Amino acid sequence: MKYLFWILLLFAAAVALTMASHNPGYVLLVWPPWRIELSLMLFAVLLLLGFLFAYGLVRLAVAATQLPDYVRKFRLERVQAKSRALLSDALGAFFEGRYAAAEKAAARAMELGESSALHPIIAARSAHELREYEKRDAYLAAAEGRTAGDTTMRLMATGKFMLDQHDAQGALNALRELRASGVKGHTGALMLELRAQQQAGNWDAVLDLLEQLEKRKAIDITVAAQFRQQAWLEKLRREEDPDGLKACLKAMPSDLKRQGRIVAAASRALIRLGACASAQKLLAESLNAQWDGELVALYGDCQPGDEQSCDLVGQIEQAEKWLGQHSDDAGLLLALGKLCLHQRLWGKAQSYLDASASVAPSRAAYTALGQLAERQGKPDEAFGYYRQAMDLTNEK
Repeated sequence: MKYLFWILLLFAAAVALTMASHNPGYVLLVWPPWRIELSLMLFAVLLLLGFLFAYGLVRLAVAATQLPDYVRKFRLERVQAKSRALLSDALGAFFEGRYAAAEKAAARAMELGESSALHPIIAARSAHELREYEKRDAYLAAAEGRTAGDTTMRLMATGKFMLDQHDAQGALNALRELRASGVKGHTGALMLELRAQQQAGNWDAVLDLLEQLEKRKAIDITVAAQFRQQAWLEKLRREEDPDGLKACLKAMPSDLKRQGRIVAAASRALIRLGACASAQKLLAESLNAQWDGELVALYGDCQPGDEQSCDLVGQIEQAEKWLGQHSDDAGLLLALGKLCLHQRLWGKAQSYLDASASVAPSRAAYTALGQLAERQGKPDEAFGYYRQAMDLTNEK
C-alpha cells in the first residue's frame, strides 16, 4: 500500500509538471533600467531553489552557534560512558575480592570528574580491606558535602570501618551523625548500632535495639535470643550489690530466668557478693524445676561467710534428697563433699569427694580432697591431690 501511494504521487507530479511546462504565462521583473522576463515555470523553479538555499544557510548558522554545546555534550557523554564502565569494573573487582583493582578503577573514575560519591565510597571500602587507612580516610573526605543519599553511604561506611577497628565510640558517633542528618529507622544502621553497642558494653541499648529489630523482623530469632542472653549475662556480671542484682533478676524475662547459664551467672554473682542464702534459693528452685549436672556443682559453693543466714545443714539435707534421684551425678557429689567439708564432716566429705572423682575426675574434686587432707593434717596426701588437680589442668 505504501509503494502504491508513492507511485500515484509520482504520476501526479509528472502530470502537474507537464501541464505547467505548456503554460504560456510569464513573469516580468522590472528594476530600472533593467527588465527581466521569465517563464512562469522557470520562476517557480528558481524561487524553490532560492528557498532551499536560504534554508540551508539558516541551518548552517544555527549548527555553527550550537557547535560548542554539542562538543561539550559529546565530551560529557564520553566521560559518563567511561565512568559507567569504570564503575562496573570497580564493583566487579570489589565483589571478587580484588580490592587493589577496585580501588584503582574507582580512583580513575574520580579523576575523570565523576561527581557521584559511589566511586570514593568504593575506593574507601577497597582501601579499608587493604588496611590502607590513610587512603581510606582521604577517599571518605572526598565523599563529603554531597547529596543526602551520598551522606548516608559515607556515614554507613564510616560506621563499619570503625567497628572493624574495634572503635565502638567512633562507630556510634558516625551513626549519631546519620540520625542527625534525618535518616531514622534505617535497618542497616540499626544492625551496625547493635554491633557498636555490644562492643561498647552498653547492654541496655543492646536490648532496646533487639526489640526494634525484632519488630521489623530484621534479625533471626535464634540470633536475637543469643544476643539477649549475652546482654542479660553481662548486666548480671556488672552488678556490685545484692539488691541491684536481685532487681536485675526481677526485670529479666521469665523465660531467661530458667536458663542454666543465667542461673549460673546470677548464682556466682550472689556468692561473690556474699548473698549465699539467695544463691542457694535460686539454685534450688532452678534444680527442682529442671536438673542440670553443671549447675548443681555451684550449690556446693553456697557457703556462709559474713552472712549468717545460710542454712548449711539444710543445704546438705536438700542435696542428699537429690542424691536419691541422681546418685551418679559428679557435680552433685562434689557439692555435697564441699558442704560437708565446710561443716567439718570429714568422713562424709571424703566419701562424697572420692565418689565424684571416680565418676568424673575433675580439678575441683581433687582440689577439695587436697583441702580436706590439709585440714586433717596430712600434707603429703594433700600434695598428691593437688598434683592430680594440676595434671588435669595441664591436660586441658
